[in-house]
Amino acid sequence: MNIIVSANKEILVDISEIIDTLNPQQREAATALRSNVLVLAGAGSGKTRTMVHRIAYLITTGQAHWHQILAVTFTNKAANELKHRVAKLLPQQQQSNLWTGTFHSICHKLLRIHSKECQLNDHFQVIDTDEQIRIIKKIHKKMQLDDKQWPHKKTLHHINAQKEHGMRAQDCYDESTVYLKTISELYQSYEKYCKTEHLVDFTELMLAVCELLESNESIRWRYQKQFKHILIDEFQDTNTLQYRLIKNLTGSEQCIFAVGDDDQSIYSWRGARVDHMFAFEKDFSPVTTVKLEQNYRSTKAILDAANHVIRNNEHRLAKSLWTDSEVGEKIKLYSAYNEIDEAQFVCEQIQTLRDDVRLQECAILYRSNAQSRIFEEKLSHMGIAYRVYGGLRFFDRSEIKDILAYLRLVANPDDNLAFERVVNLPPRGVGKVTLDKIRSYSLEHTCSLWQSLQIMLETQKSESLHQFTHIIEQAHTYRGNLQELITHIIDGSNIKAYWKNQKNIQADSKIENIDELVNAAKSYESQEPDYDPLSEFLSNVVLDQNREQMTQSDQVQLMTLHASKGLEFQYVFLVGVEEDLFPHKMTHADPAQVEEERRLCYVGMTRARTQLYISYAETRRQFGQEHYQRPSRFIQEIPQDALESIRLGNAQTAYPTQSNNAYHFKLGQTVFHKKFGEGIVLNYEEDGDNSRVHVRFSQAGAKWLLCAYANLANHPVT
Repeated sequence: MNIIVSANKEILVDISEIIDTLNPQQREAATALRSNVLVLAGAGSGKTRTMVHRIAYLITTGQAHWHQILAVTFTNKAANELKHRVAKLLPQQQQSNLWTGTFHSICHKLLRIHSKECQLNDHFQVIDTDEQIRIIKKIHKKMQLDDKQWPHKKTLHHINAQKEHGMRAQDCYDESTVYLKTISELYQSYEKYCKTEHLVDFTELMLAVCELLESNESIRWRYQKQFKHILIDEFQDTNTLQYRLIKNLTGSEQCIFAVGDDDQSIYSWRGARVDHMFAFEKDFSPVTTVKLEQNYRSTKAILDAANHVIRNNEHRLAKSLWTDSEVGEKIKLYSAYNEIDEAQFVCEQIQTLRDDVRLQECAILYRSNAQSRIFEEKLSHMGIAYRVYGGLRFFDRSEIKDILAYLRLVANPDDNLAFERVVNLPPRGVGKVTLDKIRSYSLEHTCSLWQSLQIMLETQKSESLHQFTHIIEQAHTYRGNLQELITHIIDGSNIKAYWKNQKNIQADSKIENIDELVNAAKSYESQEPDYDPLSEFLSNVVLDQNREQMTQSDQVQLMTLHASKGLEFQYVFLVGVEEDLFPHKMTHADPAQVEEERRLCYVGMTRARTQLYISYAETRRQFGQEHYQRPSRFIQEIPQDALESIRLGNAQTAYPTQSNNAYHFKLGQTVFHKKFGEGIVLNYEEDGDNSRVHVRFSQAGAKWLLCAYANLANHPVT
């Protein structure tokens, strides 16, 4: 027993309580002292626990005082968790000056201390992305740049990217083309504005500190001497600037403790460099490498499958997760007829599970944000509470609400809120003066903004406003076909082209969401007389948005695979595992990106503790068209004996009913219609006399039909 006592012989801590609870590999990492340490921490292997116990070990053994430890995390939540757990482990000690936080918060603290050396006043302000955009707008206006040709976010992306690579405006000035000269001048103007106003953006926090340490030897030596031990969490996610900062803080007498997992490096699009894991041994030699491979989260069946998938990556630091827990159930593989069948299957499984497990222990993971829409719809209709983690529900997303506002204006031209939202969206040159005139006339004559605009256009010429009114007026010719109506709005407004010009990850996601809205419209087809698909659609959106379910604490978790990192659930549904969707079609040409997609799959699989479901659709509606899909290569990489294939639609009636008006269909069943001919049943929704069936016809495409009117037969109609 190794006990630390105070000067008055009071027992402070028993070191055995700190190290004996760790497994051998965790203990080796937590107590290593003579070299830098690279901890390869597999999913669910207790990396945070190892970091916490290392800090406690360093403090209690006298290797370092509180202020001599720098622990860097990637989120404030992780930093607070680290502090809390260290305090719990050392209840007799008061945390004094422990340097724990994100890269940004640590650098902010250093800049406050050394503001004068960085030519900043004592009251410099840190600005967020919105404030950056406001500054860029001012600069664009001063330089008389067209917003369509020079989107504000594109300029912001360029400036941030240059800073993350450590490049100042003078370092990357280029006048070889008009574009490069202009973008260089924009960066120069932005840099000058921020310096004059003593403003610091998030990336500037790190770049300024790097430059300070590199230019001021005494300050660099001070922190290298102070921080005897530097711990970095999620090391695989460091970008170029963060890695540069670590090297600047590192001297010859320090111990660097880097914890990461190259198999979980999934943020290259944010600048993360997985090769930092491979370079560590060279840049920080001598290095002790410790592998944490014992997983405390998942069953053996899940881990074995995940290991087989990730082994197909060539560029990785080899390790293999294992567990001494139960083998568990095989991975359930569901081959759906289409995305509707897939969503129905997943939601029915969750409905069954809710008797034995809380909804929050069920997660639906998908590659693209747009995929959430069909699952939200099904969960909502089945009365199952859900939450879109780390993002907005489909119909709450701004790009979707923009198009909905256009549709509301088509349905009701007197909808002033909808008018205000879209009259200049995307930007079409309708200025504040013009809008004020429209508003003033509306107030004076007690009419809607739309009516005010029509009267104004009788005497004034405005190409942009005429274009806007033409979009709305022409839209009425498509009211009988919701899909064509939405396509008209998208094409007429050029809203997709607007987002494409933004050229960033968020823009790609918004375009995918817009395309998914077109897919959603396909469900609103009916042979029923006097059926108004637009009114029905808008009503359903409002009803779904106002459901009480979102106030419940126990909810199914919906999220992208990227958002799932660091989380765990008892039951995980990994959906849409198809070629071109996952791995994403934009990654196929680059082997490095395909490997990152595989790491993303590995992350998704290892979120599951008890049961993992994987599903794919044989056909999927994309861009308004039906496409035949292939199962993802990642499914092929899982040993077949590790999978249990299930296909409920072949074995039973899809959705049986008890009413006298029940219409029984099987998914995949062949049916015949007098007008449309032969078709395959894709889905069926039972609602008494309002029951409807979704059928893909060979010639007429997919259609929703009311069973009471469809007169479908099981044999050719003569």
